[in-house]
Amino acid sequence: MAGVSEVNKKVLDRLMATYNDSHDHSGVSGERLAARLAQLAAIGLTEEGGSQRIGFSPEERAAKELVKQWMNEAGLEVREDGAGNVIGRFTAQQDHLPVVMSGSHVDSVPNGGHFDGTLGVLAALEVAQAWKETGYRPDAPYEVVIFSDEEGARFNGGLTGSRAMMGEVNLEKQQQLKDINGDSFQSVIERDGLTVEQFMAAKRDPAEIAAFVEVHIEQGKTLEDAGIPVGIVNGIAGPCWLEVTFRGQAGHAGNTPMNQRFDALAAASQFILQVESLPKRISSTAVGTVGKIQVHPGGINVIPGEVKVYVDLRDIKRETRDQLIDAVQKEAHHIAQQRRLQVELSETLRVEPVPIYENMQQTVRTAVEALGIPPLFLPSGAGHDAMVLGRHVPVAMLFVQSKEGISHNPNEWSELNDCVQAVHVLKHLLEQLVTEEHC
Repeated sequence: MAGVSEVNKKVLDRLMATYNDSHDHSGVSGERLAARLAQLAAIGLTEEGGSQRIGFSPEERAAKELVKQWMNEAGLEVREDGAGNVIGRFTAQQDHLPVVMSGSHVDSVPNGGHFDGTLGVLAALEVAQAWKETGYRPDAPYEVVIFSDEEGARFNGGLTGSRAMMGEVNLEKQQQLKDINGDSFQSVIERDGLTVEQFMAAKRDPAEIAAFVEVHIEQGKTLEDAGIPVGIVNGIAGPCWLEVTFRGQAGHAGNTPMNQRFDALAAASQFILQVESLPKRISSTAVGTVGKIQVHPGGINVIPGEVKVYVDLRDIKRETRDQLIDAVQKEAHHIAQQRRLQVELSETLRVEPVPIYENMQQTVRTAVEALGIPPLFLPSGAGHDAMVLGRHVPVAMLFVQSKEGISHNPNEWSELNDCVQAVHVLKHLLEQLVTEEHC
């Protein structure tokens, strides 16, 4: 394919090696999708073979500019808002109707993979390209969107572009942000050709948007284990973060008898096992994780006197998520009382889960079944741009099978056959959503 250099030909060759070209129909081209994935993979390519395109970086900008070229080839009207979100519009027979949107992001975590975000953008673009080639014109307008700085690697936040579009940015807090190099938010976006005033003007009226659909790699193994290429997301989990501090008494590891110890780490260990076991008692979609602990004093021959445990609790429904939070907190108090320790709990984050409306799930199911794919519903444990838009407008998400569930890693991979089948499902779904009756 033209435009594919040697540095990214390896990605293209691997994508095409097992591709079944029977998936090429209705204007959709697997080779075109593969070539574009490969070309974006070359931007910010790391020595380990991963992607390095953090938000508002020259690499993210280069990726956006390349996709703009492809948007023009697909006949889209291309613009960029004040937050750096790139929007390609496919005009409609009734262009005054609310718009149906699809897309994702092209920024990455440091040394990330080549499919996270990028596939969602290119799948949305491939639908527009297919419509152009087949002469299809929707009743309602369609927009392909690239959101800025979704991953948050730059400012330890994320979802920046989608939050700006939905008016969820607090200007005072945003201007206080410093990036990984200590540079201010204002100076970073100005280097990208943006201004603070333009950034805040990126807000759109949600009434202008009929629906948003995001295609994303699963970042898990459910679809791979089931042998299914594409899944239907039934909700986006809202995280709650707890800081739990157990306080006991530090002592000498050799001179303190076992029955006279007030070991904060032993209490924390018992608590961590409860965090692992409690979710499944409350909800099949709830999860709990302890990803970080701090032990004080931290000597190999000292009984730990204080331990901080950082807990991440998630579910797609607020009621069960909050039940899990309560259960975890009660367990912390119970363990502390049992072991005659003190415990303090502090909540540092609580984000509302985003439900995906039943009618949207069923519309996705119809599209999946139309392609002969068994419908499999699964939750999204991670946040996505769809989570932000879903607080304001109807959303849907399609997950694409991830090999071994690997993500945010150079080994992240999705087979081209699965990616193209996701494009066909997206195309069928969008053709339902852009009808006048739906909008």
